[in-house]
Amino acid sequence: MTAPVLDPDLLKAFLAVSEHHSFTRAAAMLNRTQSAVSVQIRRLEQRLGTKLFQRTRAGVALTAAGDELLIYARRLLDLNAEAVDALRARKYETVVRLGVMDDYGTIVIPPLLARFAQNHPEIQVEIETGLTATMPARLGEAYDLVIAMHPKGRGGGELLRSEQAVWAAAESYPAGMQHDVLPVALYPPGCLFRQWAAEALDAAGRPWRLAFVSRTLAAVEAIAAQGLAITVVKAGILPPRLRVLANGLPSLPAADIRLHRARNLSQPAALLADHLQLGISEPVSHIHS
Repeated sequence: MTAPVLDPDLLKAFLAVSEHHSFTRAAAMLNRTQSAVSVQIRRLEQRLGTKLFQRTRAGVALTAAGDELLIYARRLLDLNAEAVDALRARKYETVVRLGVMDDYGTIVIPPLLARFAQNHPEIQVEIETGLTATMPARLGEAYDLVIAMHPKGRGGGELLRSEQAVWAAAESYPAGMQHDVLPVALYPPGCLFRQWAAEALDAAGRPWRLAFVSRTLAAVEAIAAQGLAITVVKAGILPPRLRVLANGLPSLPAADIRLHRARNLSQPAALLADHLQLGISEPVSHIHS
């Protein structure tokens, strides 16, 4: 004979009535009608083939069978909740949230993620690109890992690579325009390259204007590639449509690319962090292969 199945909803109704000694109060706690709770208790009693409650002057009291079921009901519901929480936590831990600069997120990170996915197909990586100045402060809240650019020798985290900031323009960019008011395509305020470009040009007394602003590398590169402006890029990942401008422009600082990890990383996040650390520390030619 097949044993009856103890529905968790029926057990919850049973616990509510036993704790409140009243069908009415139990119904209010469960946000149900009294008749609905009564039906659930009758269904549970029918499945078990025994009476669980008896009416007294004080309200509703457990029978001997009900008193025995009380222990099991609590254990079953606790075990049910534990199983659900464990599986939800496991699912959550397979998602790793990564914040990274737009150029690295476009050029450097995708092939590394493809390689990582081959070895760990069960781990989902959610990547957000943008200005990374404020991302490390949101570790644990919005990100598990952040790859950020900092002034050389600063920023904390783990040093992955140094990048030299350089001026860049299209091959067709006319050299004579360097003597006019210089059109520059840059990123929004908060970007180190924007700050460094403005400081270097102002210190050199070079007239310039902000011709284009975008958060994305693709948009800035497209404007520069059309010869409409010059821009600042990392020498290690110079876009193929641009060339480095070396003459007539002030030099720019070097930057550190650093990896920041949230505290108490999950195992999937730690695996990705180690993979990125190794991959980004390799020569750039290796990354594109």
